[in-house]
Amino acid sequence: MDSPTATSTVRIARWTPGACVWCGSTDSIEMYRNEPRCGQCREHEAIIDEAKHFIGMYGLRPLGGTLASEDEEEREYRVTARDAREVLNRIRLEKLPDPAAVRKALRPRAAAAVAAAPTSVSASGKAAPKKSQAGVSSVDLIELQSRGQKLLEQLASIDEKIAALDGSSGLPARARLKDLNSQRTSVMGTLGALEKARRRTS
Repeated sequence: MDSPTATSTVRIARWTPGACVWCGSTDSIEMYRNEPRCGQCREHEAIIDEAKHFIGMYGLRPLGGTLASEDEEEREYRVTARDAREVLNRIRLEKLPDPAAVRKALRPRAAAAVAAAPTSVSASGKAAPKKSQAGVSSVDLIELQSRGQKLLEQLASIDEKIAALDGSSGLPARARLKDLNSQRTSVMGTLGALEKARRRTS
């Protein structure tokens, strides 16, 4: 099993809106602890969280410092958590972004998502002419189909990665599987929302 420290990453000097707030990567961005984080950072954070949970559950000495352990299982948690932390420290941005700047960057994205989503006619507003409604629905339907196809491709890719991890053991594999299942749930939820929007435009 490859150690997490073997991961090669190009260090990014500055954060840009929409990128991971820890390392600046734009790969597989998902919200993690209310901030955008890339797949690699989420995976290593999950490894550390799992180790902390194990240590806390048995009332063992906190992580950090020596790797001295009472048994092999505890040592595995400590070693993998240390390796994950080393990777996170190595890829860390030279200067982490201001939380206020991150929140400000997220607001336009949320507003754009709302604006892009097809909406039904407001109960307090007047219905648009049928010709106009048909035109908007046609454009929206094409956009929805395009987004849906991309999500299906993403879902297929996630399923392939999950299948490749089938039977794998060890903390890195379990953490990766947990992250992939989280991504799959997110994609399935988005697909469900797109299907509801498609029905509204039909």
